[in-house]
Amino acid sequence: MSFENLSLIEPIQKALKTEGYTTPTPIQQKAIPIVLKQRDLLGCAQTGTGKTAAFAIPMLQLLHQYKKEAPQDTSLKALILTPTRELAIQIGESFAAYGRHTGLRHTVIFGGVKQRAQTDALQQKPDILVATPGRLLDLMNQGFINLQRIRIFVLDEADRMLDMGFIHDVKKVLTKLPPKRQTLFFSATMPPEIVKLSDSILSNPEKVEVTPVSSTANTIQQKVYFVGKKDKKDLLNDLLQDRAISSVLVFTRTKHGANKVVKDLLKEGITAEAIHGNKSQNARQLALSNFKGGKTRVLVATDIAARGIDIDDLSHVINYELPNISETYVHRIGRTGRAGASGIAISFCDSEERAYLRDIQKLIGKQIPVVSEHPYTAGADAPVEPAPARQGRGGFGGGQGRPGQGRSGESRSGQSRSGGARTGQERSGSAPRRTEGGSGGGNYRSGGAGSNGSGSGAPRSGNRNRGWSGNRSNNKPQ
Repeated sequence: MSFENLSLIEPIQKALKTEGYTTPTPIQQKAIPIVLKQRDLLGCAQTGTGKTAAFAIPMLQLLHQYKKEAPQDTSLKALILTPTRELAIQIGESFAAYGRHTGLRHTVIFGGVKQRAQTDALQQKPDILVATPGRLLDLMNQGFINLQRIRIFVLDEADRMLDMGFIHDVKKVLTKLPPKRQTLFFSATMPPEIVKLSDSILSNPEKVEVTPVSSTANTIQQKVYFVGKKDKKDLLNDLLQDRAISSVLVFTRTKHGANKVVKDLLKEGITAEAIHGNKSQNARQLALSNFKGGKTRVLVATDIAARGIDIDDLSHVINYELPNISETYVHRIGRTGRAGASGIAISFCDSEERAYLRDIQKLIGKQIPVVSEHPYTAGADAPVEPAPARQGRGGFGGGQGRPGQGRSGESRSGQSRSGGARTGQERSGSAPRRTEGGSGGGNYRSGGAGSNGSGSGAPRSGNRNRGWSGNRSNNKPQ
């Protein structure tokens, strides 16, 4: 199937050709016709599946047709609510790209910076608003935003909203929306509270589910090195002597760990930058831009900061520290091997991380090949017993929830990958609480995009129950 088979209007077809998109991803194939029929949609999908295009493209078509019928209507017609500023920016860029020939205007807003640029953009009467919850409610309370004429509402990454403590803000926003609207609801997992929320806001929805989170792409070559904790920095340096590793995203569990890895690499003459919640939005965007542009060879990130990172042609992902939540491993390595390309995922495993590796292998249903010949095997090469394949998990409203795990301490500020930012040491079982950080959003039109400012806030995410889950496919667009 091609995009030409999806009954899209010429302005959008033209934009997609400019972007080089020809074949829709599975979620796009399923979701676009549903949205064009103006049906409510419940989607199991994550960043990387092409989810953004799955709702942005048909929304632009519906709004374009409506604007032709009622050109005098200057009200806000669509709202996309998303948990993090990185995702908000990314969604805004997608609307700019796909809608460049439609004449529709959109604006992106999020917290942590002065609001003047955002309120000025709102005065330009955008058709579409992309927002994070805290800044949206703030500007609504000040009278800058009225949601009474919203025709299409998208709740993106609902489970992450719950993780970050945004769920009460989401419910406040819902009370301000008109009862008659089209609602598109996306979540990677379905803990009980999210199931309840979806039931309350969707009207006879059609359901779309893509590859479950427990699967990893066949295009990604996985390998693990058993290594002592103190030898990890030397192993990383040795691996990076191979110039074939042209661009690598390195994951650590904490911000302090990310900074230390960067410091060690710089001492060895390897260009590296860190991206995490303690960095200002401007600093994070600059680091990401330098990495995408090839100025920086190694980008070191925490999981919280990686949400929304979309990098083409990423050759390697290295888990400098294994995650203590198994699904996070799948999310991490899915950053490479995208759009059908090949990729390599390397994991370092010290003695304290053996249990994490067993859980990961149980989740993905296979053993990760071990690289036994390297200089740092002494005392670190004991095998990990293979875990039995994980039992299938239910789909919509189905599978058994997996008890959440508190993530090991990381001081966080600002919003990023898993959503939020944290201050202080994180404790297992800590209750969600939220503040919001962000960097300025501007008005975008005809493909333009802009944001300015910097800032940091501090949402804290608590434990997470996981039910059914979707994983990214390795296709574009996102």
